[in-house]
Parts: sequence; C-alpha cells; structure tokens
Amino acid sequence: MSSAAPADAPTPDTGQYPGNAPDDDLARIIESAQRLGVQLDEEGALQWLAAIAADSASDDHIVAHESGTFGHRVSMLDFTPRDLERFRRIGAIVEVTGPSGVAESALALSGSAAQSKIQSFPGDCDYFQRLNIRADTREEACRIMADLMRDAARRTATGDPFQFLEAKLGNYPENCEHGGQARKKGTPITWTPAEVEEQSIRLDLADGTTRTLTWHEAALDPGWCKLDWVVADPERKALSNASNVIDVTWEAPDGEIVPLDGYLDAYFQEVYLDADAMPTFAKVAKFVSDDALDEYVERLESEVRKYLTKQVNYGKAAKRMYNIFRLSGRHVDAAYVRELFDEPATILYQVWSLLSTLDNATQPGTSIPIDAVRDQADALIMQVIAELEGEEEAEIVAALMTLRRTLEDQDAGERRTSDLEAARAHVINLVNTFFRDKLEGVPTIREYIEQMQRD
Repeated sequence: MSSAAPADAPTPDTGQYPGNAPDDDLARIIESAQRLGVQLDEEGALQWLAAIAADSASDDHIVAHESGTFGHRVSMLDFTPRDLERFRRIGAIVEVTGPSGVAESALALSGSAAQSKIQSFPGDCDYFQRLNIRADTREEACRIMADLMRDAARRTATGDPFQFLEAKLGNYPENCEHGGQARKKGTPITWTPAEVEEQSIRLDLADGTTRTLTWHEAALDPGWCKLDWVVADPERKALSNASNVIDVTWEAPDGEIVPLDGYLDAYFQEVYLDADAMPTFAKVAKFVSDDALDEYVERLESEVRKYLTKQVNYGKAAKRMYNIFRLSGRHVDAAYVRELFDEPATILYQVWSLLSTLDNATQPGTSIPIDAVRDQADALIMQVIAELEGEEEAEIVAALMTLRRTLEDQDAGERRTSDLEAARAHVINLVNTFFRDKLEGVPTIREYIEQMQRD
C-alpha cells in the first residue's frame, strides 16, 4: 500500500473511496503495522481498498461468481473458491431440506469460512440458511419447520464422516433448570440428540414441580434455530465443528414473507453456495428492513462489547470489528484488521476452536474414528511448531501432547475435561494477548475499543 493518494480523493468519512484516504491515515496504518510487527501486504491492501471503493459507488449489491456462488459485493471481496467443494460436501450434511413447493432453501457460508481469502487459519465451518416455508398459517409453518429440523438431525445423527451434537430451537418459557443447569426465561433451548429423538424436554421449576415441553411447542416461539455437528474430512485429515444457523420464514398464501423469530437477518456476511438458490434469496431479501445495515452493525457492536468486557475474547472481537469497520466507512482500520487474520500467531485462534472439536469427536458413542482425532491433534501440533517459536511454541505443544494422550482414552471423563480446559485457557490467553496488543497499538482502534468498554 502506498502512502500517496490523489489530491482530489474524498475522505473515509464520506464512505465513497476510503482507499484514497488522506496521506496521514494511510501512513498511520503502515507505521502501526511496522511498529507492531504485522506483515502488511501493502499492494493487497490497496487493491482491497480500491475494490471496496468501487462497491460504494455501485448500486449492484449482489454479485455472482463464476464458481456458482453469490453474495453481497463486499462479502465476495474476501471469499475465494479454493475450498468450495469441501464446503459444499459439508453443506450437503448440514442443510435442512423439505418437499418441493413447501420448503425452499438458500445455503450460505458465514463467519471465517466466508472470508477464506484473508483468514488463513479459520475456526469452525459456519453455515447460514434461509429456509422459506409456504403454508396456510404461521402455526403450520412452525410445525413444518420443526419436522424438517428434526428430520435433518436424525438423518445425520451418526455416520461417516459426521456426528450430530445438538440443536437449538425455542426459548425457555420461564426460569427453570434443564439438564441440571439453571436457565433463564427467554434464552435459547439447547436439545441433545436424545431429546430431539424424544421430541420433549423436562424442565424443573422453582416451585419444585416439573414441566414437559415438546419439540413442537418450542417451535411456536422458535427463537435462534441452529444445528451443530462435528465432521471429519479424511482427505484433509482434519476435523471441524460445523454449524447451521437457520433463518426460517413463512410465506403466506398472499405472498407476504414473515420471519418466524420476528427478525429477518441481513445478508452482509454470507456467501451463498448455489447460484440456483438466487431466486429464493431474492424473494426473501426483498423483505429485509431498509435499516438492515444499521441494525446489523448494532448487533455486531453488542457482541464486540460482550467479548471485550464479559466473555473476554479479543480474537472474536477482532473478527466482528473487521465487519463493523468495513460496513461503516472505517475502511482504513478495516484494512489493518484484515491483515491480522493472516498473521502466524492467529493459528492460535484455530487451535482454540479445534480443541472443542476434538472433545466433541471423542465423546462416548461417537462415530468419529479415533484415527481422525489423532490426525487432527498431530496436525495442530505440527502447525504450532511451524508457525510459532520460543516459549509460546514449547508451552502449547506440551499442552497439546498431554491433551492428545487424554483424548485417546474415551473413558477419561473428568481428566480429559481438565486437560482440555487447561489447554484452552492457555491458548485463549495467548490469543487475547496477541489481538489486544495488535488492535490497541493503532490509536483509532484503541479509541474504539475504549468506547465499547465504556458503553
């Protein structure tokens, strides 16, 4: 990235061409990167800034790629089809499908999976699905949704190379205990595979009584709909946590489309996997709020506050700050954060994420072969050795080696949990240190963080 800019270029505050920001803004990012030891790809960053400037000047917000994918133009800037076939294979496992004429779907990548051009060490395989259901009434649409989600969970309960973990459907109707844990009214209900099979859960109430809540009752107030798996990829010798967040809409007989959870999600981070789904996406997207962008940024900022104050995780905060900056006109800051995802130390974020994957893959009764677990643990150790050095490398490798031995014993129980939490705590501490230092080293980003922590 050059520190020179055309004299007539508008400033970032206009939102028109942040790539031609004033010289001092560009110089500030370059100086910060050099001082903090961030390997800034100046040419690549300049190309991205120019491309995002072109988006600002365009009314065409959805773009199709020759790979058969499509998405918001800004999202497509960060996507490469390098691993597209793998994502489509996993997508065939996680997608919720239904009868033609009743249910129609548009499945997308989200999170780090949708930013494969810039995130060398992505975390989980996150999917987002628009599931539109045609029905005479909302109640019928809720019933159909519940049946289709349960069918998907049962179809993928166990097999090669996947294992269903849990579902989220409905909100707790009152304060209670579920599965031995206190639950607050209005928070999402998590269903185990056995509970999905039984189609009911038992809630222990404060007055000592119990209440049975059925799957279909929960679906009437669906809330956050989500399915989770662990998936093995024999060719890559890798394990992944795969999730599908499902935004379910009801299409009434008059053509009106209504989100069953009361909120129709925006489309500013998804990369859709099949161009044939464009008509479904376009039909549903017409009903997205005119204020969708502002609402999306507000929701991301709420998550940033959480990860900077209550559940401290600067890695997760950085990923959300990048999306906030690129969508709210702070493109120079976004260009800097974008570079952090390619830093060797960011492999620690992937290690932190995959530790849970390893644990999920070794639960009693799992269909994931132990060889796949060994391969994944070995791959993590080799990646840490390749990317890190010194004391950090030695400490993490030692923790992973201890965990690897524990994971091979699927009956280890509390010992495995203890080793897992010790390894995760060590890694997340290093993740937090890396991202905090690199983010707070840039004055404008430090000011933003301090503001989020005050609010």
